[in-house]
Amino acid sequence: MAVSGDGFEKLEDMIVRAAETTANHVRAARSAVGTVIFGQDRVVEHALVTVLSGGHALLVGVPGLAKTKLVETLGTVLGLDAKRIQFTPDLMPSDILGSEVLEESQAGKRSFRFIPGPVFGQLLMADEINRASPRTQSALLQAMQEQHVTVAGVRHDLPKPFHVLATQNPLEQEGTYPLPEAQLDRFLMQIDVDYPDIEAERKILFDTTGAEGAKAKAAMTADDLMAAQRLVRRLPVGESVVEAILALVRSARPGPASPEGKLIAWGPSPRASQALMLAVRARALLEDRYAPSVDDVLALAEPILEHRMALTFSARADGETVQGVIGRLKARIG
Repeated sequence: MAVSGDGFEKLEDMIVRAAETTANHVRAARSAVGTVIFGQDRVVEHALVTVLSGGHALLVGVPGLAKTKLVETLGTVLGLDAKRIQFTPDLMPSDILGSEVLEESQAGKRSFRFIPGPVFGQLLMADEINRASPRTQSALLQAMQEQHVTVAGVRHDLPKPFHVLATQNPLEQEGTYPLPEAQLDRFLMQIDVDYPDIEAERKILFDTTGAEGAKAKAAMTADDLMAAQRLVRRLPVGESVVEAILALVRSARPGPASPEGKLIAWGPSPRASQALMLAVRARALLEDRYAPSVDDVLALAEPILEHRMALTFSARADGETVQGVIGRLKARIG
């Protein structure tokens, strides 16, 4: 069946209108988060990019920098069913996934009923994730990767969308279990949360210690968010951006691909390339653009690659850092 030129124009107009509506929702969400979280613009941007990309994020920072508040605010602003787990060494997989209980009916018949755990939410905050044992972390790993869990041999699908925003304290490491590389790789980004500047901290003092603090308001629904995630995957990516992604990720691996290769013990897999491809599109949409640029690749290189590579012992002994190596790789591309 042939489609007239007018038909194509109408279809194109519909796509443009849908993109504009989604972009408006995304801008409203960013603005709504900014009314509650001060002085962390980069962190808010990266968190929104992660969610728009359909991924999970690991927030690393000292206590008191509003990591928990950010996740709580995102749940409200994006209209998601948010759950929270405080990770501790004695936390069991069933505390996250849920468990089966034996019930007896009025007729005397016994049967098992599954009681869902907190993982059955659309936005899961995993607070101090590195305090849980490897057994518990592996239970969360299946949920993050497969979007479902298995309890007593029965599959239970998680709600859509599903995102994990985990926090980690980089200071106190006593009683913690470092996340294995396989689990780190499931996080689309590692977001380093730094101290706010003096003006932002001044605003925090006045706005959070008064009679009434600022409260987040919903700017999107779960359906709006999923529409935005679908749009992100449809945004066109230029050849120069694709080449920049490939050059950056491949140069971050050990070997002769780059002069820094001899400093790297292990580097990012193709999953990092996929993450960067999605993240640059999401950042473009967040900034009201419908196609990413090489600048987006450079801006997101560190949070995408930082937790997916490690330096050799000799490189660390010489004072090299992962951030410094990534900076040199970016300079070669930019």
